[in-house]
Amino acid sequence: MARILIVDDSPTQTLSLAKILKKHGHEILTATDGVQGVEVAKAELPDLVLMDVVMPKINGFQATRQITKNPSTSHIPVIIVTTKDQETDKIWGARQGAKSYVIKPVEEATLVETVNQFLPR
Repeated sequence: MARILIVDDSPTQTLSLAKILKKHGHEILTATDGVQGVEVAKAELPDLVLMDVVMPKINGFQATRQITKNPSTSHIPVIIVTTKDQETDKIWGARQGAKSYVIKPVEEATLVETVNQFLPR
């Protein structure tokens, strides 16, 4: 299926998301902070990125902006996956280039539907 990069500093969250996505046939790449997420996105060019917001070094909004504004990675859809559920957070995420916004705790059906919406056919 697709190669999906999960950028999250929580091993539990990463494992949970990876388990759902692997069940649906996707290959998983991981990064534990925003800096590493940007580096992996540039090096591996995944089909899609799932981005947490609250992380060390640079936050998910900053990492999303770096991925979506860089010519070599701007084609990669970024979906923000976070506990930050305020409308202002969603608007800010979209302004950074995120294609969608999913609130934790993530329901499997919501995650799969959102991911499939942005994967190439």
